[in-house]
Amino acid sequence: MKVSPDKAAARFEYDGDVYHFCSLGCYARFRKEPLRYLEPDTYKAPAVAAREYTCPMHPAVTDTKPSPCPLCGMALEPVLSSAGPAGEANPELEDMSRRFRLSLWFAVPLFALAMGGMWFHTTWSAWVQMLLATPLVFWCGWPILERGWMSVRHRALNMFTLIAMGVLAAYLFSVVVTVQSGGHAHVYFESAGVIVSLVLLGQVLELRARGRTAAAIQALLGLTPKNARLVVGSKEGDVPLELIVPGDHIRVRDGEKIPVDGVVLEGSGAVDESMVTGESLPVEKKIGSALTAGTVNGTGALLMKAQRVGAETLVSQIVKMVSDAQRSKAPIQRLADVVAAWFVPAVLLVSLVSFAAWYYAVDLNHAIVNAVAVLIIACPCALGLATPMSVMVATGRGAQSGILVKNAEALEILHKVDTVVFDKTGTLTEGKPAVTAFEGDRDALRMAAVIEAASGHPLASAIVSEVGGESPADLHTVQLISGQGVRGIVAGHRIAIGNEKLVDPGEYADQAAALRIHGTTVSFIAVDGETRAMVGLSDPVKDSSRAAVRELQARGLRLVLLSGDNEKTAKAVAAILGIEEVYAGVLPAGKAEVVQKLKAEGRVVAMAGDGVNDAPALAEAHVGIAMGTGTDVAIESAGLTLLRGDIRRLASAIRLSQATIGNIRQNLFFAFFYNLLGVPVAAGVLYPWFGLLLSPMIAAAAMTFSSVTVIGNALRLRKVEL
Repeated sequence: MKVSPDKAAARFEYDGDVYHFCSLGCYARFRKEPLRYLEPDTYKAPAVAAREYTCPMHPAVTDTKPSPCPLCGMALEPVLSSAGPAGEANPELEDMSRRFRLSLWFAVPLFALAMGGMWFHTTWSAWVQMLLATPLVFWCGWPILERGWMSVRHRALNMFTLIAMGVLAAYLFSVVVTVQSGGHAHVYFESAGVIVSLVLLGQVLELRARGRTAAAIQALLGLTPKNARLVVGSKEGDVPLELIVPGDHIRVRDGEKIPVDGVVLEGSGAVDESMVTGESLPVEKKIGSALTAGTVNGTGALLMKAQRVGAETLVSQIVKMVSDAQRSKAPIQRLADVVAAWFVPAVLLVSLVSFAAWYYAVDLNHAIVNAVAVLIIACPCALGLATPMSVMVATGRGAQSGILVKNAEALEILHKVDTVVFDKTGTLTEGKPAVTAFEGDRDALRMAAVIEAASGHPLASAIVSEVGGESPADLHTVQLISGQGVRGIVAGHRIAIGNEKLVDPGEYADQAAALRIHGTTVSFIAVDGETRAMVGLSDPVKDSSRAAVRELQARGLRLVLLSGDNEKTAKAVAAILGIEEVYAGVLPAGKAEVVQKLKAEGRVVAMAGDGVNDAPALAEAHVGIAMGTGTDVAIESAGLTLLRGDIRRLASAIRLSQATIGNIRQNLFFAFFYNLLGVPVAAGVLYPWFGLLLSPMIAAAAMTFSSVTVIGNALRLRKVEL
């Protein structure tokens, strides 16, 4: 099949090679040959990954289509990390909305006809009501009946069990008495029909509210552009982002978003990374600088090489983590699940007892009304929504503030934490050496930087960064002396930089000794044999660490510094921050042992770290907290990730945990309050004293209101101050 290059965009296979088909034409990839243009006559379109749907109340339930959950009957919703574009229509919401709107055309005249029968009665009234109620119950209400049947078939009784039984009981009873009496008996078609409309309304409101809880993730999904400007040889053109693969060259012009993670090949510019890193000032990028998808190129055109695309980009990983967290089940949810498992059978029993009592004490009509009312008002939908709704909203709120909740258990436990263990390097400190002290001749430092740049010494980058672009380039020789330093000839001068074994400290000896007490690495610089300068290098403490430690100490938390570094350096950092308890020179296994020891003391421990060596301790702690600037294995081992590497967000995460648990408890109270109050009233307990009965229609309205109350309360977490 011949396809014009400007009419399609796809990746396909042809003769064993992988092709792109886009506005640039077709080209093949070869392992040894450069890209070249081809126009094959046939192509094989790429396979589209199946979308995954899951239940918000039962994350273990997944499917490739938005079918009802077999356990609770709720509509499966798309896993956002595998979902379509942000803002995509929800087919379940569209279907429920359509059924609800149509139900009103039947329910309103049905209700009016039934109410009119209270003052006058005709033989044809019951037949007309049956005519209106039949499509209302069996077409508009079909999803409700279907989910009720599924709950029985799967032996997982839920709210739809009660609703379906109540609706069918009222409808079938009315049909039987209408046929037997020829339309002269009292019927309850309006109860069955109006209940269906109210339940459909509740479903519409619930689905809309659940859609709003995903707003934070949808915003993350919208960080990356839909297209990228692909460069192939001398040609370039816009292609769908899905077609980009690692190794592609991409042009990013002024004001455009970076489409994928990669590295700068040509050009320079200032990139706004605030969306991803929180850094308020633009970051200067040059050849070799890393670029992150979703950030904005402010000035200067860049040519970049794609390194991580699709699900591998940082933004996609963030989306996946937040989406997984929203579907994870908090331990407090187990209480709701256990209660619900016993609650539904108990309600069925109460309904049967109510039916029997009213049947023998009064008549069949009152027995039907009260039994149906019990079934309807006791629907445990609010109970089931109490925890997952709060978790979903809280994880979205956390994502907006750079707090990524990997699982709900971490979010629940965090507010109980009484001990926080910190890794030092990269968590409390910047994680890379920098010049923190300098005395002497600045020209000597510039010449030393030329040697360091060519030496490959571990501390070279700190000195080179300190000098910037001021260094002369006249370098002749470089000699790296193990354990001492480096020396060479720059602009005709003999330069040496290193410790006392290579350079005489001279007048800087006392200052060097004072710096080393605080864990600073000191080097001396000699020019033509004369000591001209001293430079101190250390891993500086983050400004955010000081504020974070003060706030956590104010909360009464026990703080521990845990480091693989030497004792002198670790204690120096601890002294700067005011942390008294220090474990230094600890290997990765030893870090986990320290956490185990604290747990054995009865402490609830949170561990904050960023490196591979922190992973065992992060996994061992009650709550592992990874720095978003750290390694992948640390992030995978932790329950929470602080995206910006800002430890101050730990205090914010604790506030979010406290707010979430409080919100869940409020939701559970609302759910139990409605049921404990409504079920006895519906059963007729108050009738002997107050003559008070609850019609099935009022029960359905109360049931819907309870769910909406829980959802509305959970949505308050969107505005919690962090």
